[in-house]
Amino acid sequence: MRYLAYLSVSGHLHSDSFFFYSQTALTTGSIPGFIDVVMNLNSPALLEDNLIWQTKSAGKQIIFYGDDTWVRLFPKHFMEHDGTTYFFVSDYTEVDNNVTRHLDGTLKRDDWDILILHYLGLDHIGHISGPHSSLIGPKLMEMDDIIKKIHASLISKESEGTLPNLLVLCGDHGMSETGSHGGSSEPEINTPLVLISPTFRRKCDFTHNKHFCKSQVDLTPTLALGLGLPISKNSVGDLIPAVFEELSLREQLRLLQINGHQVSRLLQDSNPTFHKEDGYEQFHVAEKSHGSWMKLYLDGNRSEVLSNMGKKVLKQYLEALKANIWGSDWTLSELDVLLLIGTVGHTLSLGSSSFIEEEHQTWYFLLNTLCLAIFQDVCRKYFREQRGEEEVEGPLLPSSTEKGPSFSPALELGMSLGSEKWLALATPLLTLTCCRLLRSLNQTRVQWAHLPDFGHQLNSGDHKAFLSLLVAVSLVLIFLLVQHHCSLVSKIALALGLLGVYSYRAAVGNVLFPWQHRSRYPSPSKGTVEAQFIYVFVLGILFTGLKDLLRLQVMSSAVESRRLKSRGLWEVYSGMVLLVALLFRAHNLPTLACCLLIQTIMAQFIWKKLHYDAAQTTIMHYWFGQAFFYFQGNSNNIGTVDISVGFVGLESYVEAPAVFLTTLSTYAGPLLWACHLLCFLSSQRDRAVMGLGHGSYCFALLRSIPAVFYIVLVTLLRYHLFIWSVFSPKLLYEAMHTLITTAVCLFFTFMDQERSTRP
Repeated sequence: MRYLAYLSVSGHLHSDSFFFYSQTALTTGSIPGFIDVVMNLNSPALLEDNLIWQTKSAGKQIIFYGDDTWVRLFPKHFMEHDGTTYFFVSDYTEVDNNVTRHLDGTLKRDDWDILILHYLGLDHIGHISGPHSSLIGPKLMEMDDIIKKIHASLISKESEGTLPNLLVLCGDHGMSETGSHGGSSEPEINTPLVLISPTFRRKCDFTHNKHFCKSQVDLTPTLALGLGLPISKNSVGDLIPAVFEELSLREQLRLLQINGHQVSRLLQDSNPTFHKEDGYEQFHVAEKSHGSWMKLYLDGNRSEVLSNMGKKVLKQYLEALKANIWGSDWTLSELDVLLLIGTVGHTLSLGSSSFIEEEHQTWYFLLNTLCLAIFQDVCRKYFREQRGEEEVEGPLLPSSTEKGPSFSPALELGMSLGSEKWLALATPLLTLTCCRLLRSLNQTRVQWAHLPDFGHQLNSGDHKAFLSLLVAVSLVLIFLLVQHHCSLVSKIALALGLLGVYSYRAAVGNVLFPWQHRSRYPSPSKGTVEAQFIYVFVLGILFTGLKDLLRLQVMSSAVESRRLKSRGLWEVYSGMVLLVALLFRAHNLPTLACCLLIQTIMAQFIWKKLHYDAAQTTIMHYWFGQAFFYFQGNSNNIGTVDISVGFVGLESYVEAPAVFLTTLSTYAGPLLWACHLLCFLSSQRDRAVMGLGHGSYCFALLRSIPAVFYIVLVTLLRYHLFIWSVFSPKLLYEAMHTLITTAVCLFFTFMDQERSTRP
């Protein structure tokens, strides 16, 4: 082969076909682990045996343009390169133009053997607005033109009498329905792999044939053998037979023998009992049959019997490779540890991994149970008042017995006591209804994450008008639920900020303005100006709230101090709500609206009226926060982290705000409920003086218990097969959640100390 043009398109090549690739897996043939996610943030030079190193050692010249991760992995391997940063996902134009601008000149040159192009535009569009974005169509057409240009250039070179060329087209990963990747859903791990060369005599269509579904690591030995290079020693891939089917039977058997020998050596180095493996024995049987076939072949035998015998040997090699790669235990320590723990430990490990993957079901169950218990308490209270039966049993959830002026939501809202009763009775039922609807909005179950949910339907182009209406209604509801706690200036800023949120979503193509002309492929802006506009209002509201809190230091009146503290905290909370509204995807804004609605009705008709103490109120807030973490579409899988929010309103990649915004968006549910707890406890006159302290202690305890549990669990199961795929991601989530909770509890403590110093 004279030229190898390798085109990698991050994201997806077709709207419903995706594949997960990593540069390390593609070049080494080894399976990436969880640690590669961390290393990918600051990729060091790859020292492991790999295809790029083998190519350079063979004296071949390589040119690379695209994702600069390649440049960091292979710093001295390219004769020419131009890298572009993959972090700034808001850019989906210049990041590709920087690659394409080199094409015309490079394709005319004859001083290179391998050209690697890694385009990032599709990936960035997916992170911004998902796979159904109106930007996907034009970007795919752009990629089509680039592929056509490369193919035409290679054909013209072949007409000049050069060796045959190979064009490889693939994606380095797939894309979920929300635009993320790194998980195990079908859209994230499957994508087409296209190889084009004049050496192929026929066209093979494997799109709908699962029998021909190949792993990403299979590309490494295939390209190595096609280029006449050694296979990377740590590769666990087997070559793709269809690529070499035009070769003679003798050549095919030789290539399979090389591949099998490499995999057997790898098995031998990693497994002390390798000689007992079925694949190892099958390979030696195939080698003996191959030797017998070669002896007959060299003797000049060309009969049909020899041909059938060769095909049988080829089949033996393929079966041996399959058994060696997929039938062997490459992780020895898992079996050893499980044998030491015994049957109980084995059951524990399986149960714990399943619990982590389906943890959201636990929180949904607890939330439903809580709502039913509250409903029973409300029924007992109002029916007891109606009958005058003072000796009836107390509430299911024991309430505070503190004395003080009673609070009546009915009087505050201008309603009759009868209306208050029915609203209180309806509150748990309305909460259950909202939670059930939110469960259908985002699919978080690992086993069924690939199945479509209501969020997927909303994000499809056919429902953009309905999504636009839903977003508008959600933003109006958010304003109505939050504004009554704010000053006039903050109310105006909040209204303009929420209007800016809609403008931002329209700018990135998620929703429509009523007057906007709807074309098939609109060209919306990147929304940077709109997002920066909203940041100004967020900072303004936060500044107003913090100003009130700082004025507490010079206030002498306890009444005025209490009023300023309550208003200041609520305005800080309102600023956070506006920021979260900006960061949430368009289809998730109803989740934020439901969160605020539940907080409002629970505060007005449940927590105040039934006089739950600080500990009980804290537990309820914590449970709601955990449930809303999953209602957002989060899971304990790293692949559900939406990194695109880290670049909202930024014109270039800046690490600190990117990390802050991503963290805030991911933990928005727990954080909003924790902040609402602080605001609620601070605003209650009839609460005990130590209410904030009790709430802080209870909140810290609730967060510490699972954190300690998972630390112990991961330590005990550190050799488990799922340690990198299940347990380590969960531990990372717990660590970040604990860090956020620590900051919240410190703020609780500060406000409690400030309160205790007042007369």
